[in-house]
Amino acid sequence: MENIIIRNSFRGLALCLLGGGLLAACGGDFTPQAEDADAEYASAEQALSCSYTTWSAGINYSLGTIVKFPANGNYYKLVNVGKNGSDGTDPTISTWYWQPTTCGGTTPPSGSGDFIVTEAQFNKMFPNRSSFYIYSGLVAALSTYPAFTKTGSDTVRKQEAAAFLANVAHESDNLKAVREYNTANYPLYCSHGVGKCGGKEYYGRGPIQLSWDYNYAAAGTAIKADLLNNPDLVATNAAIAWRTGIWYWMTGTGAAGTTPHDAIVNGRGFGVTIRAINGALECDGRRPDQVQSRVNFYRTFTGILGVPTGSNTGC
Repeated sequence: MENIIIRNSFRGLALCLLGGGLLAACGGDFTPQAEDADAEYASAEQALSCSYTTWSAGINYSLGTIVKFPANGNYYKLVNVGKNGSDGTDPTISTWYWQPTTCGGTTPPSGSGDFIVTEAQFNKMFPNRSSFYIYSGLVAALSTYPAFTKTGSDTVRKQEAAAFLANVAHESDNLKAVREYNTANYPLYCSHGVGKCGGKEYYGRGPIQLSWDYNYAAAGTAIKADLLNNPDLVATNAAIAWRTGIWYWMTGTGAAGTTPHDAIVNGRGFGVTIRAINGALECDGRRPDQVQSRVNFYRTFTGILGVPTGSNTGC
């Protein structure tokens, strides 16, 4: 049942894709999010003791406040403020508001979260991405599925990262689409019939353009976020958006009979990840242009990471 539900999401996505290739060809606009800024780390000369408060969701902290984030035990300093101080932002997601810092002799987090792709490499892959898709949001999402890009040799891990990001690049117009461009499709993604989803719209959002009410429900259950009642979290919370992408990568099988993660770590090749994501619509000669788009991204990204593509890149 879960596999059928996941596969149907990409049929919905095809309403836009089949109309003209990539999402960029579907017309419409998306709303840019707040400006991203590079995190600046505290210097080694910073005092070894400080006053801090334990961060809590929904509190608008004032400029200069140091908080301890309970989920990882790290410290962050509020270096920029909005209309309401910190505007309730999560210090592991917003690098404009918060800067990793030291407190009581601790050292700031590296910001990489042991992700096999560095921030510099990520920026090279997506130089024109929407500011919504911040690197720290992706890093914050990694803990949801610990095996993601951490299985196998260094080469396999990099190939998996390249394969995931290549498919994401294709689905989201190279990370420029936060919301589906074709606004005419917005009311259509309700399994109960148009207008029968309680006023909620489940159109494509995020790096895989998650769509349909049942997929929002399934993804939300998996990542512990109420996406059925709050679908726009996928377009307003960077970590949640990336978690939905990793969720599909680690659990969806589509027409492949295996997840994209397992396809890479078991040596079956990038082509099988395409089949798992949208094979029923693209593989076996149905949409060679779409397949080639994904392959081109994969070749570029493996080149940036310095690993071979491996065999079986097409489907």
